[in-house]
Amino acid sequence: MDFSALGPKTVRSILVDTGPLYAMADQDDAWHDRVRAFLDTARVLLVVPVTVLPEACYLIGTHLGASAEVQFARSVQRGEVKVEFLKKEDLARTVEVMEKYLDANLGFVDASLVALAERLKIREILTTDRRHFSLVRPRHCSSFTVRP
Repeated sequence: MDFSALGPKTVRSILVDTGPLYAMADQDDAWHDRVRAFLDTARVLLVVPVTVLPEACYLIGTHLGASAEVQFARSVQRGEVKVEFLKKEDLARTVEVMEKYLDANLGFVDASLVALAERLKIREILTTDRRHFSLVRPRHCSSFTVRP
């Protein structure tokens, strides 16, 4: 997977959820063409929360094999995406978001994206999860812009 060739010069940041990472690795995925088209034209820095990486690796390794998982890990290692780590306050906010959206079954990974988006003041999320991210009302804006 080579994210470096996608898109022209970066001008804004977008948080990336697990679904689009998997879709880029799997050309047969229903979201592959939509994600690829977005990345080909968007001028964005892809910010991947560290919490997303194990989930993406698991899906890629399970469905596409060990070689595909290694290829994905290499793309991350080369810096083709910016990995964002959680701070203590992000963990606290992640739990708050999980509790607030308990009935929607918003899990740890999605809640951590919300916490990072708030801290980094990022309004856009690249995701295949329309339901959760359309439901959440972040602190720093009225709603997220969900891509692709």
